[in-house]
Amino acid sequence: MRVLIVNTSERTGGAAVAASRLMEALNNNGVKAKMLVRDKETDRLTVAAVPGQKGMQLRFLWERFVVWLGLHLNRKHLFEVDIANCGADITQLQEFQEADIIHLHWVNQGMLSLKGIRKILDSGKPVVWTMHDIWPATAVCHLTLDCRRFEQQCCHCRLLPGGGSDNDLSAQVWRKKQKMLAGRQMTFVACSQWLAGEARKSGLLQGQRVESIPNPIDTHIYMPKDQQQARQRVGLPAEGRIILFASQRVTNLNKGMNYLVEACQLIAEQHPEQKDHITVAVLGGHAEEIVGQLPFRTCPLGYVNDEQRIVDVYNAADVFVLPSLSENLPNTIMEAMACGVPSVGFRVGGIPEEIDHQQNGYVAEYRNSEDLARGIWWTLFEADHDAVRKACLQKVAHNYSQQSVANHYLEVYESIHRHYYL
Repeated sequence: MRVLIVNTSERTGGAAVAASRLMEALNNNGVKAKMLVRDKETDRLTVAAVPGQKGMQLRFLWERFVVWLGLHLNRKHLFEVDIANCGADITQLQEFQEADIIHLHWVNQGMLSLKGIRKILDSGKPVVWTMHDIWPATAVCHLTLDCRRFEQQCCHCRLLPGGGSDNDLSAQVWRKKQKMLAGRQMTFVACSQWLAGEARKSGLLQGQRVESIPNPIDTHIYMPKDQQQARQRVGLPAEGRIILFASQRVTNLNKGMNYLVEACQLIAEQHPEQKDHITVAVLGGHAEEIVGQLPFRTCPLGYVNDEQRIVDVYNAADVFVLPSLSENLPNTIMEAMACGVPSVGFRVGGIPEEIDHQQNGYVAEYRNSEDLARGIWWTLFEADHDAVRKACLQKVAHNYSQQSVANHYLEVYESIHRHYYL
């Protein structure tokens, strides 16, 4: 069986990381998988770039321009809205022609258009679409937050000026997505049970198959290492406890850094004797902007794309904290757990599926800094370190290993392959 995985980027962003890991998992389990991307960033032979990079850039700029017009020349939500009005036609490429199954992932920002996806569906090849966020089930947004309009029909969008209208940009894109899917079948795969539940409520996806399969992780790379040696390699303090926060851009309000700041301030007030014995390591872009906001020593590590260094950073930490306000099934929690490091996060999205409360980490009440502080303190000073570490490794091995995830996808591939080709 030959599978073509389609994603905008090869390595940048959580979806790219997950798609790349899935390709490796499939190839390690008897499937011939390739990846087709807009942004090729390595020399891997199993990854191909869509030809005509200048054209791809122009399509990206045109889409942003149309969105900008829809926002009444306001940049506030410019990269929170995707309309897929233009993209590449991949159906004539050799990689597409050779594939038995087309597996879409995150295909926004000029990679594929809605018309292009409809053409893929009309090619006669079975299509799987892994949802890394809610966009395939809504009109234009990747995060619904408190909006439930997607259950019926998107309009009056919160991201559009004045709260939108009956026939705003979201309503127009909704009708185009309806046309794209009309009379056509696709298998949608959500990375968390929570997202699968949301997708099944979507007015767009009624009658479509929706499955839930987590992202895989390579446990031969993300694995426990000696903590002291890891700290030395990444330049973190040898003594004391280390709290780790990681995000592609740490100033992204959705990632909840302000809640971590408040939680750390509470810990410093309640346990002043530990103030000089706790360090916060911040991994990601704009990390230096956080220095001075936290009551503990802060080490900004910046954006890192060296996987071995990232593994060292996880192993250097005593707890990983991700107080996101909206998440699917974050790779970062999975990565930390694979290194034997417990995580603390809010009860939102797929986070409670990863963290088993007070077993391999702590699930704090949503937007509750006090409970987040309790979770961090419990993990650092009250939990049985060896038991928690063991629980982390067991959870990853059972649910997120390459073989486990590849087997789930093989079941999906084989069922739709039989339907299309027999």
